[in-house]
Amino acid sequence: QVRLVESGGGSVQAGESLKLSCAASGDTASRLSMAWFRQVPGLKREAVALISSDVGDTRNTRYADSVKGRFTISKDNAKNTLYLEMNDLKPEDTAMYYCAAVSHWTWALIESAFEYWGQGTQVTVSS
Repeated sequence: QVRLVESGGGSVQAGESLKLSCAASGDTASRLSMAWFRQVPGLKREAVALISSDVGDTRNTRYADSVKGRFTISKDNAKNTLYLEMNDLKPEDTAMYYCAAVSHWTWALIESAFEYWGQGTQVTVSS
């Protein structure tokens, strides 16, 4: 069983930056494909970014079009932690951000591809 705990959310002004963290336990980060999703109350959960489990020294990333060029997903295997660096934040980025993981390689940035979920961390961006 993998446990995920997010942190780093907060309230910022448009144009500012935040870095989210997701600490994983129960499996090693190198074996996990991990992702960030976000959800606004009343709306469907939206995929943000994915980082695959390691294949040798390679790990692959993919992003939703809405965050490409502004957000960066990364993973520190030594700390078993996933990150999401968010730059040039916009009011439309306001949401609850969730960390997700699955214990195999995946390239599918969809909810059903992930087995484990964190409780979420709130990001609020004001104009």
